[in-house]
Amino acid sequence: MAGTEMDPEVARGLFEEGATLVLLGVPEGTELGLDYKTWTLGPRFRGVKMIPPGLHFLHYCSVSTSGACGEISPKTGLFLSLKPREVLVAHWNQTEDDLEISQSTEEVERVRANLRELDGYLGPYPYDTLRKWVSLTDRLSQEVASALQPLSGRVCAFSDVIPELQLTHTKDRAEQNLPRHDQECQSMKEGLERLPRMKHREGTALRFSHIPEQAYPPGATPAQITQYSMDWTYSLNCMLERHYKEQPLDVLGELQFAFVCFLVGNVYEAFEHWKSLLALLCRCEEALRERRDLYLGLIAVLYHQLGEIPPDFFVDIVSQNNFLTSTLQDFFQFASGPGVDSTLRKRAEKFKVHLTKKFRWDFDADPDECAPVVVELPEGLALD
Repeated sequence: MAGTEMDPEVARGLFEEGATLVLLGVPEGTELGLDYKTWTLGPRFRGVKMIPPGLHFLHYCSVSTSGACGEISPKTGLFLSLKPREVLVAHWNQTEDDLEISQSTEEVERVRANLRELDGYLGPYPYDTLRKWVSLTDRLSQEVASALQPLSGRVCAFSDVIPELQLTHTKDRAEQNLPRHDQECQSMKEGLERLPRMKHREGTALRFSHIPEQAYPPGATPAQITQYSMDWTYSLNCMLERHYKEQPLDVLGELQFAFVCFLVGNVYEAFEHWKSLLALLCRCEEALRERRDLYLGLIAVLYHQLGEIPPDFFVDIVSQNNFLTSTLQDFFQFASGPGVDSTLRKRAEKFKVHLTKKFRWDFDADPDECAPVVVELPEGLALD
């Protein structure tokens, strides 16, 4: 780990008040990172020192020593909330290829007493990336991160899944009225249907907020269903009431959590949730008039997030149904409407100009202006 240049006063402050991660037994060649920086570990590595107090994301990919090419495993990460001068000790479990946080107070105090001897084996926190990390997590509290991460505490790039039904033998499949494996499939559909249904291993699933599938309240008329399908405020209010009743602005923390899990943790499921949550927030005309602080915060969060994704990544997004441009187009249209706070309207307009200049996106084009809004009516409800 190379040293990081920083102001002497800052260095002194972090040396005195910063936290320390002591990571023992991590194999040489492991890719390990803290927040926005990643290193390939050498033989002398024992941890990271001078860590600013607050929320951090420790992530790592173990390297298999059994294979000839040193195969790298999928990334694993965990959120840590570190206090001033805290010492956190973890050991590498060779059987599980994972870090285990020490729960022994005696061991922690023993390591703390020997920090001076360990100092030469500890790399300094990458202070040059701190501003960027804070900009991506300033709305994310430890409480929100703990509520969203898997019960195991590990955020994994690849889901740990198991079959819903353990069909080990042919008779097991027969009992479920499923065809035998040695019977030839007659179609692609049949082949897909034969694949086992999978579920997350207990404790490994990310616990994102549930976004309502039904965008309108029970008993809504066809006209109301059409209105609710164009303005998603009802769905947003339902989600905030269920998950963030006391602190509605914490939904921005969830947006940041999902983004970090995708960008740093390589979790594709988190990217899908980020898209769904962003679409929900951006398509709420009434909420834009009623929740000024939420949407001022959303603009700030998106400003920093969109600055971190490589430019060529947007090409993929744009080619896939223009998700980002169409979603933000709705947002800018609603933000310029009547009844929106003047500060929010001006901020949205500046953000729109910024994105147009940076990515050359055209938010004023409206090829689908005359396209009808297709809504699905509840079963049994018919138009007069």
